[in-house]
Amino acid sequence: MEFETMLFKVEDNIARITINRENSFNAVNGQAAKDLHDIVNLMASSKDVRAVVITGSGDKAFCAGGDIAEFHENKHRLEALVREMTGYLHIAISRLAWLDAPVIAAVNGAAAGAGLSLAACCDLVIASDTAKFTSAYTRIGLTPDGSSTYFLTRVIGRRRALELYLTNRTLTAQEALDWGLVNRIVPSADLQKEVDQLARDLAAGPTLAHGGVKRLVLMSPNDTLESQMERETREIARMVGTEDGQNGIAAFINKQKPVFEGLSLIHI
Repeated sequence: MEFETMLFKVEDNIARITINRENSFNAVNGQAAKDLHDIVNLMASSKDVRAVVITGSGDKAFCAGGDIAEFHENKHRLEALVREMTGYLHIAISRLAWLDAPVIAAVNGAAAGAGLSLAACCDLVIASDTAKFTSAYTRIGLTPDGSSTYFLTRVIGRRRALELYLTNRTLTAQEALDWGLVNRIVPSADLQKEVDQLARDLAAGPTLAHGGVKRLVLMSPNDTLESQMERETREIARMVGTEDGQNGIAAFINKQKPVFEGLSLIHI
């Protein structure tokens, strides 16, 4: 299936999404927000997707944020446009967060505004050594969108998140690593190779268990100790009834490497 602003394919259980607006530094316009929404809906309905990679086209930008040129061109209906765009974008991000499949951001350049938000919402972030991160919203008199006030504050903490929002400081890849915003920095030439290997490793893993981990981590800031431990009980009890869970236990006992099927059925 083809999309106007995104490249999308699924191979070997890995979904690859590329924001394909290189001439606009992969900025998100209204169509891009809708395309991402539609792609995530497809993935959420697919049992073939066991890992996801999101990146930008070219080598200058992962995503430069919202398309300010489109904002300016539509200033007569800008409030309606922003509500429409964020509606699509926010549904897409919510469904990405709840996917069983781990989501990797391959940050190949600037991640600004909504691009910073998109990186922050992903489960893992691998950045090239040329990547840069900035909020940029208040620089033009706006406030954040794309989930960053939720995810960014949890990833780097309230003080640092406020510093990014209020000062529009730009972080280098190394600073982003030091702050905990990215998991790993690799040379620009090696980014695709490193991300591909990580995606293959994750796609070969126990996808239902990966989803359980994501749910537990996502809900932990909202729970008490006791309610979070109850969530843990429910998730691990569900996992031992899956084919992957039972195969993993058997492989451990037999000193073998487990083979996981991913979205396997739960035994009743």
